[in-house]
Amino acid sequence: MKYLIGTDIGTSGTKSIIMDIDGNLIAQDLQEYDVLTSKPLWAEQWPGVWLEAAKSSIKNAVGKAKAAREDIKGICISGLYGGSGIPLDENMEPVRPCLIWMDRRADKQEQWVRKHINQEKLAHITHNGTDPYYGYTKILWVRDNEPENWAKTKLFLPPNAYVIYKLTHEIAIDYSSAGNIGGIFDMNTRNWSYELMDEMGIPRSMMPERIVTSDSIVGGLTSDISEELGLAEGTPVCAGGVDCGVATFGLGVFEPGDYAAAIGTSMCAALIHEKPIKAQDLISWPYVINSEKLTYSFGGGATAGAVVKWFRDNFAQLEKQAEENSGDNAYYALDIQAEKISAGSDSLVVLPYFMGERSPVWDTNARGTIFGLSLSHTKAHVYRAFLEAVAYSLRHSMEATGEDLGEYILLAGGITKSRLWKQIFADVTGYAVVCPIHDVEANLGDVMLAGLGTGLLTLEDIKKWQVLDERIIPNPEAHTKYNEYYRMYRRLYMDLKEDMKELSAI
Repeated sequence: MKYLIGTDIGTSGTKSIIMDIDGNLIAQDLQEYDVLTSKPLWAEQWPGVWLEAAKSSIKNAVGKAKAAREDIKGICISGLYGGSGIPLDENMEPVRPCLIWMDRRADKQEQWVRKHINQEKLAHITHNGTDPYYGYTKILWVRDNEPENWAKTKLFLPPNAYVIYKLTHEIAIDYSSAGNIGGIFDMNTRNWSYELMDEMGIPRSMMPERIVTSDSIVGGLTSDISEELGLAEGTPVCAGGVDCGVATFGLGVFEPGDYAAAIGTSMCAALIHEKPIKAQDLISWPYVINSEKLTYSFGGGATAGAVVKWFRDNFAQLEKQAEENSGDNAYYALDIQAEKISAGSDSLVVLPYFMGERSPVWDTNARGTIFGLSLSHTKAHVYRAFLEAVAYSLRHSMEATGEDLGEYILLAGGITKSRLWKQIFADVTGYAVVCPIHDVEANLGDVMLAGLGTGLLTLEDIKKWQVLDERIIPNPEAHTKYNEYYRMYRRLYMDLKEDMKELSAI
């Protein structure tokens, strides 16, 4: 039997899976780590953590699979949106931690871009806007605030490309990662916009010359790395892409028209399209297949799974302790309590803006809010309100596309483990929800891309894999009720927007 490895470098952990070419999951391994948040709205990570986690998860998965090294035919590596990318010196060593996607420190740089770069031209060339979310504003922050590090920096690479370099000694960036930097990538030519790079003062040499499709083989494992991982020397390594796009591909989105959301630490909810759409305030970059033609336009909360994890860590100590003592999973225990609460959490509305908010809100000053608390509310009420808040956020992103999204939406990520949360998403949006059978998130897409890149699989082969579970149908009565709360959710932010700005300035 022939096998493929899919590795996804996430914000809080790196997972590797091994599948055979018939689509069967053989083994998997997860390595967890933390984000460095030394100041409010700052978020960065040392790339060495990603590299060691990737190597460990691959090595452990290989050990669990008990497959002969010559039978493992390829690897593909996806990664979190690396924001600025990793600043590397002339020896390809990190100069400083990477400013990842959730970092919001580049306010002044965003304001500089708005003042000095023609916004119509920026939008026409990049199909994106201006916000501290985008990698190019984070790159400008390093330039403006750390001149010594800037002087040492010769190249910026996203997380997956950096790990691939360390495994193969080959440098390349995939289209999705290049496009997600925003501001300096031309979506019309699918290449760097040297005009905008020059206007912003970002040297052309700081971006990789080699831009490849996500299924392209970047290089083969070096001899020392192959020995360390228990794989054959020269095993092909494919470029991969931004994890949310790869997860969307793993859900079976091969053609334009489908709407899919990957819900992990953050949420990326996207429509795949070829022709221009009426989308407002969404983020756009080349899709992970047919990158020259297909575009991935998405919105979604900066903190989706993150706010639910925050609630668990800070207010569910009893459930966590029970889990540690071989009891139920803490999230499952919270779900059981929240299932008893009616839609709308008895008049509670949460704004999940715990790290500012990106598309389609675009407000660094946005703040998390729990509105409507009374003495009658319990922990279960508040927990359910957090789940509902993320569903409201998804609905907002869906409406921002301006498109008819069909009969159902595809959801992947931690949501697949929660029957309650899946139902809430269906009830809030009014769309049927379909999730993958296996909780492999972007890893499944990585395996598919590795199969395409090595020639072991075709799209027709992949389409035969049974990867989706049954549909979750929205409850009409609950949907009607949620419509009222959703209107409140949208209005509440507008009512508090200026207060949030003032609070941030104090």
